[in-house]
Amino acid sequence: MRQQRPYIYLLLWLGLSLMTLFPIYWLFVISVKPAVELFTTPSLILDTVYWKNYINVIGNATLRGYMINSLIISTSNAALVTVLAFLACYALSRFDLAGKENIFFWTITNRMAPAAVFLLPFYLLFTQVFTWGDWKLYDTKIGMILLYCTFNLPFAIWTLRPTIDGIPKELDEAATVDGASTWQVISEVVFPLARPGLAVTFILTWVFAWNEFLLAATLTSFNARTITTGLSEYVTTTGTEWGTMAAIAVITLIPALIIFSMVQRHIVAGLTFGAVKE
Repeated sequence: MRQQRPYIYLLLWLGLSLMTLFPIYWLFVISVKPAVELFTTPSLILDTVYWKNYINVIGNATLRGYMINSLIISTSNAALVTVLAFLACYALSRFDLAGKENIFFWTITNRMAPAAVFLLPFYLLFTQVFTWGDWKLYDTKIGMILLYCTFNLPFAIWTLRPTIDGIPKELDEAATVDGASTWQVISEVVFPLARPGLAVTFILTWVFAWNEFLLAATLTSFNARTITTGLSEYVTTTGTEWGTMAAIAVITLIPALIIFSMVQRHIVAGLTFGAVKE
């Protein structure tokens, strides 16, 4: 019976993998079908491939601009949040701050409320308060980058702090005895050891900024509009262009897959960082 268990586990994981990948496969199937076939009896097997949906998406300059906006906003926000969270976690871990556990808990409370609660306050701030002459923070990339920090930074601090706490303080003390400054300790001792946790934090915050729709749909118009909000343009009163929307969705998966493949090794190490080894 014990010899058969590996095969049972293999079949179980194979079934779960198929269930996970099937929506992506079905999304691709929809993206390579003409509009006429989408309203007939659906077929799981691809007999013909209709690439015009992808040609229309790639050839659309507006959608390319939305994609570039998403890449700039997501990457910049993830990088900024990761750096700020790293410095904040180092301070919470290494310095004896008064009430630091209360500070640590307070940061995550900013992430507990749904994003819809902040829509009106942020809209007023972006259109009425943060204005200089004719320039407004509304519909700007820098505005969206800073906006996502409100939600990503508390999450990043909670994600990264166990990694920083898992690095022995004795390493800091040894480096300080050897004449290293605080910044040298952070950059040359703590940072290299925290890379796995930083990779996990970066990718998780990047995915949130990349997939976010509600705030981007409300606080952008054209200049900073993201690819996720661009999908809504294909839902009109005359009908929904399912094939084009599916093609856009498949294309938006590509940057995420590239980033995941680049930091996959660090992600696996970061998820197991601090695990007890027997």
